[in-house]
Order: sequence, then structure tokens, then C-alpha cells
Amino acid sequence: MPLTNGDIAMSSVRLAPKERVLDYTKALELLNAENAGRDGLDAKTLLDSRINGGLTYNDFLVLPGYIGFPASDVALESPITKRISLKTPFVSSPMDTVTEHSMAIHMALLGGLGVIHHNCSAENQAEMVRKVKRFENGFILDPVVLSPQTTVGEAKQLKEKWGFGGFPVTENGTLRSKLVGMITTRDIQFHPSLEDPVATVMSTELVTAPSGTTLAEANAVLSKSKKGKLPIVDSNDNLISLLSRSDLMKNLHYPLASKLPHSKQLICAAAISTRPEDKVRLQKLADAGLDIVILDSSQGNSIFQIEMIKYIKQQHPELDVIGGNVVTVAQAANLIAAGVDGLRIGMGSGSACITQEVMAVGRPQAASVFNVSCFAARFGVPCIADGGIQNVGHIVKGLALGASTVMMGGLLAGTTESPGNYFVSQEGQLVKAYRGMGSIDAMEDRQSGSTRKSAERSDAGKARYFSEGDRLLVAQGVSGSVLDRGSVTKFVPYLLAGLQHSLQDIGMKSLWQLRKAVQDGEVRFELRTVSAQAEGNVHGLHSFDKKLYS
Repeated sequence: MPLTNGDIAMSSVRLAPKERVLDYTKALELLNAENAGRDGLDAKTLLDSRINGGLTYNDFLVLPGYIGFPASDVALESPITKRISLKTPFVSSPMDTVTEHSMAIHMALLGGLGVIHHNCSAENQAEMVRKVKRFENGFILDPVVLSPQTTVGEAKQLKEKWGFGGFPVTENGTLRSKLVGMITTRDIQFHPSLEDPVATVMSTELVTAPSGTTLAEANAVLSKSKKGKLPIVDSNDNLISLLSRSDLMKNLHYPLASKLPHSKQLICAAAISTRPEDKVRLQKLADAGLDIVILDSSQGNSIFQIEMIKYIKQQHPELDVIGGNVVTVAQAANLIAAGVDGLRIGMGSGSACITQEVMAVGRPQAASVFNVSCFAARFGVPCIADGGIQNVGHIVKGLALGASTVMMGGLLAGTTESPGNYFVSQEGQLVKAYRGMGSIDAMEDRQSGSTRKSAERSDAGKARYFSEGDRLLVAQGVSGSVLDRGSVTKFVPYLLAGLQHSLQDIGMKSLWQLRKAVQDGEVRFELRTVSAQAEGNVHGLHSFDKKLYS
């Protein structure tokens, strides 16, 4: 029977006259012929300051592409320096309320990188580097070795210092001496006398592997045995190296871990200033096994930093150097010419930073990242987008504009692994203290902490902002608190999954592909008005619960 209602063939209401309606099977041909698919703007037009002014992350969106793959297929590996790449592009900031050894260890285990702050003594910072480097190993080439005369009490002190309790015992208490036993936590945990030598409680029935055993073979022996450690010995039973069962488990639990290919140790980065005395600090960090040094300055384009870069490249060629901070091509060019292996981009965009407000100097972060990273890429220098990261969307935008990694401070400050203790705010919420390194609290920490452990701090806040000799300190940061975010072992995987889903929406299977598509103008962007920003956020609800992940 004929339709009496809703039949468009009988209706005069049409999108277009019937004779002008095209064959739907020709849609793609028309798209290509008319180039009608070029919605939005390319990145160069978007970030042209003469047209749109200085933009930051909230001022634009990335337009979606075609999804032809699952989000789990998206590859996030990206370089942090000319020589080193990370499985995930996440870096924690060298702030004294963000990154010490615990954060650095867990960021590396999760595929990123933690940069240990330098607002402490050189000895304390070097000790934190050692803890990171000893946390996971392939063959442990410099194990802590005991002699038979070492006391049970001394063994317990070493366990407290290093965080592990399994030690080989050799005749002379040194590497390349005859192996006579192994001490474990179980051997000494309940031993009544701290003065007894470890020879009285050590295990002598050992499983060993000969020198020349490959890492895969050694792991196979270790997995079949019930031992926690596998000593590697030469033909005379002299200890050559050591393998740990805990490292084998870490390999299983953390497949993305940032490790050096030859030693299987976690990659470790630390910050220093550009003062002459920091050359001594750098030597101690290098001796502790440092891989990457970041020159920590709010304005990196200085004679002090250029001279420090040249010094490091000459005296410590094994170290990769990341310079900064910079926000202009002119700043970047000086540091690239000096020999940096990476750049850190951002000035005044951090959540606890007020440099732009107080000093009237800086640049909106999106404009900074795009312009500097485009220039640096021509010299093969990776860039870190440092500051202004408040959510997954900001991470995506920073990477889309050319950064190879993003650095986070406030976003990670509320996690379990950041330094400091939790406390309950006046509103009854669980929070942690967080402060910018340019805050008065950070710059005065040495004086105010004269009776505390922080008396050993190094005035890193003053050095970062060139304020060591000032009689009057001018704040470029604030102190506050951030909400509890739980452990980074849950929060970073949430960031990773969010980033993968975002790249899936854009239609890109890797960060390398994303950067290339942006450069070629294939990935398009759209400016956001104030109304568009309001529309893109939660609106029209009486109340809501914003739970980010489960």
C-alpha cells in the first residue's frame, strides 16, 4: 500500500532539487576532485601568530580522521634525545615535590622517564641515581659483595640502604674473588645476634652459571631454580656478575620499561644548574651511572648554559644533554649550535608558574612547541613540551605540534610516588603539597630548613631563576596542594590508553606518523571560540561525577 505520511517522494521538502542530487557512489570521487575534505586549518596556518595571536592548548582542536585499526595497535615510542628513545612519551618534571628516586623508578618501569630534581646535596642526588640504576639489571656487573667476616648487623644495614637483601659472599669480599656463599633476607631476618659473621648463616648450596652464559640462558636457569639470585662464576669459581629473580619478574610485569640495551638497567635522568660548582655535582652523578642530564633553567638562552653544554660534551661524552627552557627559535638555535641532544620547551605555562604574569616574559605553550620543535627537527633534536599539561587532550596536542615527549609536574605531584606526605585539606580532601621551583618557599628552602634534612638542599630554585645573589627574592611560582591521584602505576597507564584512543580518533597508528601527517598538512585543526570551549566541556547538568578511569 502507498505511504500516506513520511514519504519523501510525495513531499516538496527536500535538501536539494531532485535533478541536483548526485549519485552517492561518487562521493569519494567528488571529495578528491574538489579537495572538499580539507576541513579546518593546517598547523602552520593555525599557529601563525600574525593571524591568530599566541595560542595555547585550549584554543584549538584536532579534527578526526579515519579509524581502521584498534587503539591497542597505536605505537607510542618516541625519542627523548638524539640517542635514546622511550616506549611512552611521558616525563616527570625535576621538581622537589614531583621527582625523586621512587618516581624516577616507576616512570622508567612504565616506559617513560623521571628527572631527579637537584634541590638537594650532590651526594643525595647521586644516591638517588644509584637507586634507580640498581633497581633493575640484566647482569649485575657491580653487585654489593660481602666477606665472610661481615656481621649480620652490617648486612641488615646494607639491606636498609639498598632496598634488597640478597648479597653474594666471597673470600675477599670483592668481585672476582672466590664465591663461598649467598646471604638472603631470610637468613638474617630473625637471627638473634647482630655481631655474628654472615659465614655462620649464609647459604652454601648454590646454583651458579659459567662465565659466557647469555642473558637468555641465565634467565632460563634462574626460572627453573628456586633461588633468588644466580651468581655467574669463572672456571675458578670467582664471582664475575649476578642475576636476580626479581629482575626477571620485573621484565614480565613491565614490558615497556625504559632500559639500556646492553646493561638492562633503567634509564635515569637528573637535573643540574649551570653554576661552576655544578660541574662537581655532575661528576658525582656520572659516577653513579647517570644517562641523561637536563640543564634546569627558566631561560636557557644564556652564556652560562652554552658553556656548560660545551663542557659536558667535552668532559662527559657518554652523557646526553637536554638544554632549555626555550620558547623561541632564536633561543633554540644557540643551544643546538652548542651541541644539545634535546630541548625543553616552555616558559611560564606550568600550573604553579607565574613568570608570564610577573616578568611579562614567556610565550603561550602551543605556539612555543610548534615553532621550536619544527626548527629543532631539522637538526634531529627531539623536544620536550614542558608545562601546561592538565589532561590527556593537552598531551595529544603537544605531541601533535611536534614535541616528541611531554613533561608533567602538577599532573603527577599528587601520586603516591611523588615526595612528601598526604594531608587532609580544609575541605576534607586528601591532598599533597606542590610548589613551583620559582616559589618563595622553594627558593628559601635552604634557610627555612636549616634544622631539617632539607638543610642540605642546594638552592636549586634560586639557580633556576638566576636569583642566587639577589637581596630581594622575586617569586616566579606559587605553593599549593594537589588532589590525590593514587599510584602512577595506575595513572600513567590511563594516560597511555587515553593517548592511544586519541591517535585512533585522528587516524594515526604512531607518534611518528602523527608528526609527519601534521607537517604534510594531512592532520587538520580547528580554532575554538570561548563558546566552543564551553560546549566541549561538561554543561547543562545539575550535578555530575567526573571519574577519569577505573
